[in-house]
Amino acid sequence: MNHHGPGRLSALWRALGYLLGSLATAAVALAALPVLVVVPRTARAWASWHRRRAERLLREPGSGPVRVGAWRVLGWLGACVVSGPAFGLVAVLCAGNAVTTAVTVPLWWALPAGTRAGGFGAGVPLTGWGTALTLGTAQFLAFAALTVWLVPLLARLHARTCVALLSPSAAARLARRVETLTESRAGAMNAHGLELRRIERDLHDGTQARLVAIAMRLGLARQVQGEDPVMLARLLEEAHESTEEAMAELRAVIRTIYPPILADRGLTGALTALGARSAIDTTLDIGGLGTIPAAVETVAYFTVSEALTNAAKHSRATRTTVRVARDGDRLSIGVADDGVGGADEALGTGIAGIRQRVLALDGTVHLHSPGGGPTTITVSLPCGS
Repeated sequence: MNHHGPGRLSALWRALGYLLGSLATAAVALAALPVLVVVPRTARAWASWHRRRAERLLREPGSGPVRVGAWRVLGWLGACVVSGPAFGLVAVLCAGNAVTTAVTVPLWWALPAGTRAGGFGAGVPLTGWGTALTLGTAQFLAFAALTVWLVPLLARLHARTCVALLSPSAAARLARRVETLTESRAGAMNAHGLELRRIERDLHDGTQARLVAIAMRLGLARQVQGEDPVMLARLLEEAHESTEEAMAELRAVIRTIYPPILADRGLTGALTALGARSAIDTTLDIGGLGTIPAAVETVAYFTVSEALTNAAKHSRATRTTVRVARDGDRLSIGVADDGVGGADEALGTGIAGIRQRVLALDGTVHLHSPGGGPTTITVSLPCGS
């Protein structure tokens, strides 16, 4: 079964739509050129929209708003005004002639006598079905082949030119990368400091206070030993209970640092346990992960744990789906729910914590949560080759 036909036809339609759209937008840009030159913000917004169109055609990830200088934007405007009409008219010529031929050849007999000519514009009169079918079919096949070959080529050329002109230079990308890494490292350091203070507070206010109480009870038990057996038994029982509570609190603190289940079962087993304990129905889709650094496993575990907790607490969801897969040296994590959406990390719903952990490892986080839902959190982490 040939699976390439539908895909090639879809690509042709996308390329044709892209070039026709470029023809139309070039006309708009030409008419609005004075405004675009005078108002840089409008020009950048216009350029950003065009680059998103080009990236969608090329199936490249979106790179956000245009951040190049005004002269680069003006240079792109000039190229847009020239190449848009040129490439668009070629697409119209090729596809239009193919469609026109396909329609008119079967109806040649209904055309006025003076217009019955075919043969690639050679003016050969169409006087019968023989000439109509041979010359018309040849002309249709020629323009159809030209459309199939040339239109996607021109569309990709136009799109790549658009992306190249509206993308930052290598130096600018490096500077932006350094800035992002600096911000993420600062956020990671702040998060690390907060985490240390939280652990210290938990140990001081919880575990340490219980240990002090245990020591006091044992001291009293020593004093009443041999004098008051009932008091001794009660003090020892209280000390035993406090010891168990202190051990439980210590385990809880350790679990927030590095979940023991990761060491026992690995990431796949730990995520399976998370899904089983989730308050709402959770479907897991975990591929072959291979060997992953402990730091990445920890971030992946806490990402899924926090996302499932958010879905249960805030989204009113009834179902979540967790997908974890490895592609080369990247680990991708996706958590989606069917809740009401509207998640905002500025409101302290745990998304900010996920972002800080992920950015500390030079990963990326994307949150899609429109009002009415659904909510999807997508995380990508480097995990070595």
